[in-house]
Amino acid sequence: MLITLATVILLGVAAQAAPLPDVPAKDMVTMVDLGAKSCIPCKMMMPVMDAVEKDYAGKAAVLFIDVWENPDQSKKYGLRSIPTQIFYDRQGKEVFRHEGFFDKKSISDILDKLLAQ
Repeated sequence: MLITLATVILLGVAAQAAPLPDVPAKDMVTMVDLGAKSCIPCKMMMPVMDAVEKDYAGKAAVLFIDVWENPDQSKKYGLRSIPTQIFYDRQGKEVFRHEGFFDKKSISDILDKLLAQ
């Protein structure tokens, strides 16, 4: 079998690229955090996101997209800075957007309000 440089590059990209989640999740309240695993404020969000994901498991979709690994997503979501958190209601309508670090209580307040609707 002949392996070309193009094949190696394609295989490497395919192996590194994680599948992107469906945003918003179908028929669920959804929060997506758009950032990068390497940016400082984004790193500060990681334990918050882990806690929120555990607290809302089965009730709301809590998702993360690394926009440095998936640069086309920045334009798709109209990002001006990272991290950016976007909240969607059950019908898939964007209802709130926040830029920068976001604390757990503030996130929970928004998710609880959307879940109560």
